[in-house]
Amino acid sequence: MGASYVHGHHETVLSSHQWRTVGNSAAYLVEHLVAGASVLDVGCGPGTITAGIADLVAPGRVTAVDAAENVLAEAARACAGRDVTFAVADVHALDFADGTFDVVHAHQVLQHVADPVAALREMRRVCKPGGVVAARDADFGGMIWYPDPPGMDEWRPVYYRVARGNGGEPDAGRRLVAWARRAGFTEVAASASSWCYSTPGEREWWSESWGGRMVRSSFAEKAVAGGHAGRDDLQRFYEGWKAWARAEDAWFAVPHGEVVCRA
Repeated sequence: MGASYVHGHHETVLSSHQWRTVGNSAAYLVEHLVAGASVLDVGCGPGTITAGIADLVAPGRVTAVDAAENVLAEAARACAGRDVTFAVADVHALDFADGTFDVVHAHQVLQHVADPVAALREMRRVCKPGGVVAARDADFGGMIWYPDPPGMDEWRPVYYRVARGNGGEPDAGRRLVAWARRAGFTEVAASASSWCYSTPGEREWWSESWGGRMVRSSFAEKAVAGGHAGRDDLQRFYEGWKAWARAEDAWFAVPHGEVVCRA
């Protein structure tokens, strides 16, 4: 979507994406997902949110797009039996006519694209007048956790360098309102919500997803190739994540900004 996806689609990454649902990742949008609505889901990934959207808007049709063709087969499996069509697309240049959809949605997309304002303008173009353009993105600067074992406090500065070097913005959540205003929206409803991981199962899964991508993902390759970290550094970050997960009182929160914009 204008910049290559910094994480790639390793299993450590997809496990996080596959956990996402409308309930835990798009609750702010549910009131607009009415029966019969047509929806464009931008950056659908493995389709678990898409499937929930399709259930809510049935008999409306959902179109799901992603810049990575290889993930669409996974999305099709997640959406089996639902009225969803799939296509490869760049959010900066969507291959749809003006005013096609009632709702245009993007989850964790704008933090990765080359020009989030242009992306929002394009999302607005394909949305029907009076329809809704919605986006939700994490804010890495607002992530908080406890405890903070050695290595655990070092991954975030490296992530910032890799992500921004790749053309993205890790603190997208706090910028969504500003980007929407710059894109020309005048009616913008903003909100925030979070993910929280604290049970033993959640800690193990979350640490393997994020700690694992420190050593086994496109992020790791980009970190080394860009001179942002060495393999020994990345291994230390991974061990820090796993030490965090072993702590019985460990806790991790991920804040998100959300916007619902009237087209």
